[in-house]
Amino acid sequence: MTGQPAEPSTPQGPDPWRSFRGVMAGTLILEAIVVLLALPVVSFSDGGLTASSGGFLIGFAVVLILLCGVQGRPWALKVNFALQFVLIAGFLLDAAIGFIGVVFAAVWGLIAYLRAEVKRREERGLLPGQQGTEE
Repeated sequence: MTGQPAEPSTPQGPDPWRSFRGVMAGTLILEAIVVLLALPVVSFSDGGLTASSGGFLIGFAVVLILLCGVQGRPWALKVNFALQFVLIAGFLLDAAIGFIGVVFAAVWGLIAYLRAEVKRREERGLLPGQQGTEE
């Protein structure tokens, strides 16, 4: 040790992608909760809760929760969006399952749009963290 203080690190602006990953992970958690809340709805429907519909809902919720940990990967948004088509295919088991898929496909479509908008603004230097950094 030379006794000299370490150079202060320059403060970095807020990372827009960190908060965006949080939004995506939070949306997955909310979707998992909604999927699990579909269990009683499906149980009161015409066919009732069967092993296939119950297994589908519980398995799907587990997959959604596990995906929360990989939202920083470049392919995460595509996988999240693709899962909605699997959920929409749940119409074959019960209409309520497919309806949840349609609603969350719209939510993920909005998230994809917002991601593209943040990326466009970042490329142009228009994000709030990029303002005022010229010295």
